[in-house]
Amino acid sequence: MNSPNLAGLEDKTFLVLIVAVSLAFAWILWPFYGSVFWGTVLAILFTPPYRRLLTSMGQRRTLAALVTVLIVLMIVILPLTLISALLLQEGFSVYERIQSGELNIGQYFQQVFGALPAWVTELLDRFGLTNLGLMQERLSSSLMKGSQFLAAQALSIGQNTFDLIVNLFIVLYLLFFLLRDGDDLTKRIRNAMPLHPEQQRELLNKFTTVIRATVKGNVVVAIVQGALGGLIFWFLGVHAPVLCAVLMAFLSLLPAVGSALIWLPVAIYFLVTGAIWQGVVLIAFSVLVIGLVDNILRPILVGKDTKMPDYVVLISTLGGMAIFGLNGFVIGPVVAAMFIAVWDIVASSRAGMRIDRTSR
Repeated sequence: MNSPNLAGLEDKTFLVLIVAVSLAFAWILWPFYGSVFWGTVLAILFTPPYRRLLTSMGQRRTLAALVTVLIVLMIVILPLTLISALLLQEGFSVYERIQSGELNIGQYFQQVFGALPAWVTELLDRFGLTNLGLMQERLSSSLMKGSQFLAAQALSIGQNTFDLIVNLFIVLYLLFFLLRDGDDLTKRIRNAMPLHPEQQRELLNKFTTVIRATVKGNVVVAIVQGALGGLIFWFLGVHAPVLCAVLMAFLSLLPAVGSALIWLPVAIYFLVTGAIWQGVVLIAFSVLVIGLVDNILRPILVGKDTKMPDYVVLISTLGGMAIFGLNGFVIGPVVAAMFIAVWDIVASSRAGMRIDRTSR
């Protein structure tokens, strides 16, 4: 008589053991969660080229995975390392210019306000936007904090080079085995998931699709917009074009206004200080080239089925970065998309149950 109760107790005990062991394993991996995460993301992104290489190399999985890792190293890791070095160098340069007084924000504001028409100045005065001292203090403080952060990061990277190399090694090492043994690992995950086969297939497909769509639709578009912005800033002689390009790339996640938060103030400064052709060129290039990148590239890279509303992308990205730092740039939208996918499965299952009941 006690056998059913004993069996239930054993099941509950085993469930607790599964949860405890899983949490312990996650705790062990937590110091390297960023490396594990990006190794997984890169494996999902580069699985299609890996499979093409696998076919052309006679199904030699080890060789195909090794070549794919080398491709990732050449087209992803090395360019990012170079850009990061340039970014930190320019950030440190801006910090030094602010410290020495060479970069005077108040002088720039005075030049801009002095060139504005009287009616514009009166309108700004009504909204309290002509207090140059307060605006200079706030903007200088923000620039100082940002530059100090970049300088601190440069010092931190110099002091923690070994940690950076270890994390990079983990990314590439994990990427190699996820590519080579990815199919077997996927089968094990499906066999272990306590879900119906249709739900397993839909969730795993949605996860891989969302990862690819998020990286291609957000990261690639941001990189393209930032690169184009940095190029035009360099052409027009704007100081620290790499820093401006990185800021524009991050702000491109904001719907509608995104990158304009960087190029529009620069264009206004050009126009009101007499650099008319520079201002006109910057506005034309930003509107006709940079502004169209999102409208043209994002639908091609993401597709209609995986596109989330702009407000969901914005909130999930900001929330992800607030919790996970730079990794949240991808983690936030992925979590949001998986949340929507899970509830879509729940809604579909309930709809199917209603249809079955009515048919009976």
